[in-house]
Order: sequence, then structure tokens, then C-alpha cells
Amino acid sequence: MNTAMESIKQMIDVNTVVGDAVETKTGALIIPISQVSCGFAAGGGEYETATTTQVQGEGYLPFGGGSGAGVSVKPVGFLVVKDDVRLLTVKGNQLAERVVDLTPQILEKIEALMKGRQKEVPLS
Repeated sequence: MNTAMESIKQMIDVNTVVGDAVETKTGALIIPISQVSCGFAAGGGEYETATTTQVQGEGYLPFGGGSGAGVSVKPVGFLVVKDDVRLLTVKGNQLAERVVDLTPQILEKIEALMKGRQKEVPLS
């Protein structure tokens, strides 16, 4: 269990929950927020066989044991900081759907930036 805990401590830090801020060309800061869940399990058992004998230095019964750990990182939303602070939440798999829905508007915005236009295309 100690090895599992040490490995998890190396994988998860504060930047996993509150990610690194990304600044856009418009001056907005986007900060990803995630939820981290951990689970641990350990168990063991002794069982008797038909020919149970004691071996020197060992007990009467065979023993089996094991342990494990799991970590889940799930995106919760994004803090968008421009003139005010907004939290854009992610519910279920709607993030992928929202990205697909916004792709034409994002491409239009990138095209406008490439052409040097200052046209503001609102994202809905």
C-alpha cells in the first residue's frame, strides 16, 4: 500500500485539480478544473487443504493476499477570466459535443485572426 500511495502522490498534485492557466490572444485566461477520485483495496485469506501440514517458519494454512489502487481524473469545468469570472461546467460527455458544435465558430475566429480582421465572432 505504501508503494501505491507514493506512486499516486507523484501523479497527483495541485496542478491536476486546478490546471495551468492558458492565456488567449484576446487576454482571457482559461483555467481547467478537474475532480480527482482515489480508491484503495486490500485483502487476504487463508484456506485449508486436505493435506495441511506445518512447514518450519510458516503457519499451518496457506495464505493469499493482494492490494490495489486506482485513480480517476475527470474534467469538471473551466474558469474563464476576462472582464469577469465565469465557470463553464462540463457535464457527462457534453464537452466533446460542445467542441464539435463550436468548431465552425472557432475556425471562423482563427480565420479572422489570420486575416488580421478585428471582427468579434461571439461563441455561443
